[in-house]
Amino acid sequence: MSSIKHSITRSFIIVPLVATTLSMSAFTTAINTAVTPTISSQNLISASADAEPASDNALLQQEREEKAAKIDAYFKKNGMPLAGYGMKMVTEAEEHDIDWRLIPAIAIRESTGGLHQCKSVTYSPFGFGSCKINFKSYDSAIEIVATNLGGDNPKTAKHYEGKTTKGILQSYNPPSVVPTYAGEVMALMTKIDNTQV
Repeated sequence: MSSIKHSITRSFIIVPLVATTLSMSAFTTAINTAVTPTISSQNLISASADAEPASDNALLQQEREEKAAKIDAYFKKNGMPLAGYGMKMVTEAEEHDIDWRLIPAIAIRESTGGLHQCKSVTYSPFGFGSCKINFKSYDSAIEIVATNLGGDNPKTAKHYEGKTTKGILQSYNPPSVVPTYAGEVMALMTKIDNTQV
């Protein structure tokens, strides 16, 4: 048994000694030849992979800007205080998976884009919470309304989660209260989409 252990131990000592007798220049050449093309290939693959998402991101940003421009143009043309908040509305709608025209259309229907917003509370152009909720800014109001309409607020998700735009609007202002509400807001959504920039 001890002779087997000695044989194995000698193998471990002899193999590295034999390997070190190889010419270092041959070893270096072999390494450089094998590694260089692999690194170059990886760099090329990595560069092309990075280029594709960059162009996708640029296209997505262009679409956002076009949508925001339509919202802002509609608000500005009609002298509405929410002009300039188009991009915020678009990005919040995207984050909460709702139609990009929904929030601005509700603002138009509820307060003429902020012209006739709730007076008893602050920054409330959406009629959200029956004019009983204060918001610290328009940005905050947009964020909170989008979170709720997207079904991402656990307290209100049962009303909005997984619903179509029409279903969201019917929860926001039920047909029993205002029978034409959903149709009115959806017509405004179409007007926003058709706005010339």
